[in-house]
Amino acid sequence: MPLRTSLFLALISTSASALTLDLSAVGERVRQQHPSLKAARMVVEEARGRQLGAGRLSNPTLETSFQNESRVSPRSTIFSLDQAFPVTKRLSLEKKLSSQLVEAAELEVKDVERRYIAEAKTLAVKLIALDQHLVLHRQQMELARKLSTFAKERAAAGEVSALDAAQAQVDLQRLLLETRKMETETLSLRGALKPMLGIATKDSLTLTGDLTATKLPGTNSWQQRPDYQLAQTRTEAAQTEAELAKAKRWQDMSAGFFAAREQQDVTPRNTERTGFVGFRFSIPLPLWNRNQGEIAEKAASAERARLEKEALGSEIVSEADTARREMEANAALLRETRDQFLPLVVEQTQKLEKAYEAGQTDLLTVLRARDQRLELESGALDAARDFHLARIRYEAAVGMTNHETPNDEKMPKPK
Repeated sequence: MPLRTSLFLALISTSASALTLDLSAVGERVRQQHPSLKAARMVVEEARGRQLGAGRLSNPTLETSFQNESRVSPRSTIFSLDQAFPVTKRLSLEKKLSSQLVEAAELEVKDVERRYIAEAKTLAVKLIALDQHLVLHRQQMELARKLSTFAKERAAAGEVSALDAAQAQVDLQRLLLETRKMETETLSLRGALKPMLGIATKDSLTLTGDLTATKLPGTNSWQQRPDYQLAQTRTEAAQTEAELAKAKRWQDMSAGFFAAREQQDVTPRNTERTGFVGFRFSIPLPLWNRNQGEIAEKAASAERARLEKEALGSEIVSEADTARREMEANAALLRETRDQFLPLVVEQTQKLEKAYEAGQTDLLTVLRARDQRLELESGALDAARDFHLARIRYEAAVGMTNHETPNDEKMPKPK
């Protein structure tokens, strides 16, 4: 290998880093490192920028005009200053609306955080469960390899059928293919999770976490969920917009003063200079346009926002209840499989393996028992995985963001 190429590969290998992350730390990592969240937070800054210009008077108008002397009019210079003022509480409503929109932007970012955290936790739980499946399959592969070697040696000695040896080899290859399929799926999940955690593609990621702990999370007020609070804020903002539309029925009045300076040459040696100062104001009358169209539009928008908030509340209650029921069902299934069925199958499989080595049973019975054990162990892992996936959905439904909460409830033990 050329020296330049070897140096380049060495630099690449040394620049890569490794990260070990616990499942409980995934949420905070997403909150700090997710690139899309960094961009989403600029929405708040945009809303605050719009708030700076809300509820302010329009700029005053300064006018000046000059007219030269003619036979019928004197030379005159006129200055005027006019300012528009609202005759309603339009400015205070605009300030109120801008504050509500800033709050809505902040809640929108929090809701994006909630969804991204739930998505990252879901990938993390699937990845941890798949890693545990791989450990299980590799253990089964080692047992299958030993059984295949034993059957091959016994077949060579003429003590067992050559078909048994071939069947043991087929079973080993089946486990090998399933393991490689899982390894490929692991690469896909890890590749999808890394960008959400702000980890470079070249860096390695190892996740840790105990999926066997099945604790029900404590109850939480779902009204604190960011998108529900966002719906409430949008409803209030829509009501403010409806009030603002009514306030716009009266356009701004205008008030100002003006001053003029006149000069006229009466004779070549005599010049008359005069001037005056005045005040003026104007009030538009809502005779032909009373802003009925915008008023009706904003009233309908306010009602739509209220109905959407109620619909979201019903959806959240149903989502949280379904997720909690799924947690209870998966926890019960895991408990029964792990504590009742699996020990019996493990014991029976060990007895059959010893019986096969002693020539007291056939290979097919041993393989069937191993398949049952693998199926039960995989089922227990799937139940633990599905419990935590349901937990993530529940926490996302009620607005929780931490993996563990201080009010966790232990699952009741079966009677």
